[in-house]
Amino acid sequence: MAASHIRSNSLPSSTHPLSNTVEEQLQWLRSCEATSSSSSMCQKLGGLKDLYDSVDDWLQLSLAQQVLSNQNNRQCIKDLLDGSLQTLDVCGTLLEVLTQMKDSIRELESSLRRRTASANELDAYIASRKKMKKVICRMMENLKKIEKKQNILKKEDKVEQEAALSMLREVGQISLSVFESLLSFLCKPKTRSNGWSLVSKVVSSKRISREALTTASEVEELDTELLVLKSGKDKNILIHNVQKHVQALESSIWEIEEVSECAFRSLLKTRVALLNNLNH
Repeated sequence: MAASHIRSNSLPSSTHPLSNTVEEQLQWLRSCEATSSSSSMCQKLGGLKDLYDSVDDWLQLSLAQQVLSNQNNRQCIKDLLDGSLQTLDVCGTLLEVLTQMKDSIRELESSLRRRTASANELDAYIASRKKMKKVICRMMENLKKIEKKQNILKKEDKVEQEAALSMLREVGQISLSVFESLLSFLCKPKTRSNGWSLVSKVVSSKRISREALTTASEVEELDTELLVLKSGKDKNILIHNVQKHVQALESSIWEIEEVSECAFRSLLKTRVALLNNLNH
């Protein structure tokens, strides 16, 4: 992973090299722009995994154990543990969403392969997507609440708080940011008017323009292609187009799920390390 070497003022120059590594990885993730591609999303998730692996290594250091064993820091550490549990819950729910998406994509692919693809079969996938969108919207609302709570706790922190604890808090915040990006990839938030405007444009022209899909993710591209398929007459050509998008999306979801599972294991490992340090 390519990381920026811009240092933050939150860490003194005399910190351990592992602290510097964590800060560089944080800076790289902060610099990542919002993305609509699965490959970029996988890079961000991979970067998050690398970040937590470095944090786990840092937690093994004696200086980290000294910070975590300090009674003055106990409440802050409890807050960090609560945050890590919430982050794990978010990641776990995301994995469930990805699994359900894979199942619905496979069912759609099966009907397309038979070249039947009845309106009912297309509607089944569209209905599944609507359910997923509701779940994702609720998750994004919960993320906003968690972020708001973390910002409040951050403002309540003492100015002289350990730089190491500030670093751990930033790790939790950047995790939520990465997961928010993934949720947006799976279901990009839009206004009703904008969404229906795009659908109307595509359906009325019976084709997908490059302009209409310039900022769309692979997930949205398939959604739009299905609307065209339902409204079109030349089913064979349209089914072929949809099949290509289905195969591309299935591959993307598999890759994202694999990287997300790795990130989940790293998050869990770090939480266990935090708990072990706190109990010693």
